[in-house]
Amino acid sequence: MSQVQTISGSGIPLIGDDIDTDRIIPARFLRCVTFDGLGEQVFADDRAQLKGQHPFDQPQYQGAKILVVNANFGCGSSREHAPQAIIRWGIQAIVGESFAEIFLGNCIANGVPCVTAQPEAIKELQALVQGNPQQEITLDLATLTIHCGEWVAPITIGEGSRQMLLRGTWDSCGQLIQNIDQIRQTASKLTYLSWSA
Repeated sequence: MSQVQTISGSGIPLIGDDIDTDRIIPARFLRCVTFDGLGEQVFADDRAQLKGQHPFDQPQYQGAKILVVNANFGCGSSREHAPQAIIRWGIQAIVGESFAEIFLGNCIANGVPCVTAQPEAIKELQALVQGNPQQEITLDLATLTIHCGEWVAPITIGEGSRQMLLRGTWDSCGQLIQNIDQIRQTASKLTYLSWSA
């Protein structure tokens, strides 16, 4: 199981409140059988409208690992495709003013921390990233801080989510595989379950 304590890398600023899941991944891309290829379609309509000027298209932000957003990010429908598209583009953590609850839960279920900071701190971080796109950002779940050069700010995340990430227990499938012997043992004691493996 994969523990998540720190994530370091360059950032990408995405400015604006209430960016919903339909903007993150338009509905026409939800017909896929797997999530493969969704990263290429993340923010497809916004990117087409901005003709290469969207942060996800700009060369200085390619390879970024930390997405910096504003308020109520991921609102709208509860599609898991939205965090999957962001993850498959290469994002490993999201820091913002606030997140829609279901979007946040879908991110945590995929090992991607969504942490919050004060609105002033988010705006400062977005400006720092715009001014120096290659500056490394470090998000530290153990100390609940985010660093960008000399700049430091406190971050928050629900303690349950934080502990799941730190311990690696966010990965429910990984837990099942890791504990297969215990599962077999328990299943063999259940009278209503015929276990064979």
